[in-house]
Amino acid sequence: MPRTLQDVVFVDGVRTPFGKAGEKGIYAQTRADDLVIKCIRELLRRNPNLPKDKVEEVAIAATTQIGDQGLTLGRLAALLSGLPNTVPGYAIDRMCAGAMTATTTAAASIAFGAYDVAVAGGVEHMGRHPMGQGVDPNPRFVAEKLVDVEALNMGNTAENLHDRFPQLTKERSDRYAVASQNKMEKAYGANKIQPDLVPVATRHAELGWGLATKDEPPRPGVTMEALQGLKTPFRPHGRVTAGNAAGLNDGATACILASEEAAAELGMAPKMRLVSFAYAGLEPEVMGYGPVPATEKALANAGLSIDDIGLFELNEAFAVQVLSFLEHYGIADDDPRVNQYGGAIACGHPLASSGVRLMIQLARQFEENPSVRYGITSMCIGMGMSATVIWENAHHADYVSGASTETKEAAAR
Repeated sequence: MPRTLQDVVFVDGVRTPFGKAGEKGIYAQTRADDLVIKCIRELLRRNPNLPKDKVEEVAIAATTQIGDQGLTLGRLAALLSGLPNTVPGYAIDRMCAGAMTATTTAAASIAFGAYDVAVAGGVEHMGRHPMGQGVDPNPRFVAEKLVDVEALNMGNTAENLHDRFPQLTKERSDRYAVASQNKMEKAYGANKIQPDLVPVATRHAELGWGLATKDEPPRPGVTMEALQGLKTPFRPHGRVTAGNAAGLNDGATACILASEEAAAELGMAPKMRLVSFAYAGLEPEVMGYGPVPATEKALANAGLSIDDIGLFELNEAFAVQVLSFLEHYGIADDDPRVNQYGGAIACGHPLASSGVRLMIQLARQFEENPSVRYGITSMCIGMGMSATVIWENAHHADYVSGASTETKEAAAR
C-alpha cells in the first residue's frame, strides 16, 4: 500500500537561559541532563492538551556524550521528565547542529508515519565538558593530509574565512557583533526573549541557591571601541576575537514536533510547518561557509529561491561566518530580516542545543510578522558541515492548516 507522507509542524519550543561556561558561570554545579529535563517538563506544562503517553519519541543531542551528557541521553531525559516508560529516546551528535539534527530526524520519522508526536532538543554543558574532551582524533587526518590541522580548531577556520574573503574585514565583523548585542538588548527590553525561557534553580556549594532567569553572556552597551582592543587568540594580528564570536556556554533546548493532523486532533496550534531541510559538507578548513551550500540544497528541495525567504535565523558562531552567507546572497550586513533578536554572539552558543534556539526565535518572529511566509534556520558545523531548515509561517494568510501537502499545492496553484 502506498504510504502518504505527513506534514510536520513545530508546536512549541523552550530553552533554559544560557550561561557562561566555567566555575563562575550560573550552571557551574548544575547537571547537564537536568537542564534539558527542565525544558521537557516545561513543554509538557505549557501544552496541557498533549497527554504524556502521546509523546512517542525523545531525541536529545549533545556533542560531548560523556558523564551527565551520556548514556543515551534522550531515553534518560524522557524517564526523568515524567514521561511514561513506554516512551523511547535516543541521543544524537552532529556537533553544533545536534538539536537541529534531532529535530529533522524526528520530523522525518513523523513525516514517514512512524509516529505522530516527538520531543527534540539538545544540551551542552561546556563548563563540565569542554569541546573535544576525551576525543582521540585519528592521526591520519593530519598525517595523510586529509584535512589541514587548522580544521580541528574552529577559531582558525574563521580566520581562514577572513583570508578567503578579504572584503569581510575585522571592522565589519566587529560592527556586526555590536549590532547583535544591541538587537538582543532591545529584544529583552521588549520582552521578546523571556516568554520562551525556562527559569532554572541552581545550586553552588559556596554560593548557595540561585535562579537563572536570563541569559548570562550578553554585553549590553558594548561599543566598537571596546571590541577593537580585544586580543586575537587564534592568530597574531588576526581578526577573530571573543567579541565577534560566540563564547563557551552551557544551556539546553527542547521542542514539540507533531504531524499536522495529530496537532489538530489534540488541539495544539502549530507555530510553523517544516518545508524542507538539507545538510551539506565542504572543506573543513572553512567550515563557516557551510550554510551557503546547505541553503542552496534546501531551497532546491523546496522549489524556492532566496527571494522567498522573509526571515533568517543564522547561528552566529563567528561574525565572519554570517557575513560570508550574507555576502553570497547579496544581503546587507544590517538587513532587518536577519537575526531580529540578536544571535549567539550575544546570547551564547551551547553547541548541540543551539539549533532549537534558532527555531524558537523564528517561530516568535513569525507570529509578529504574519505577512512573512517562509523563513530559515541555518548554521555551520565543525569538521566542514552545515545545516539549513526552511519553515512556513502558520500565521500567514496562505497557510492551509490541516490540509495534506497535495491540497496545499493545489491551493497554491
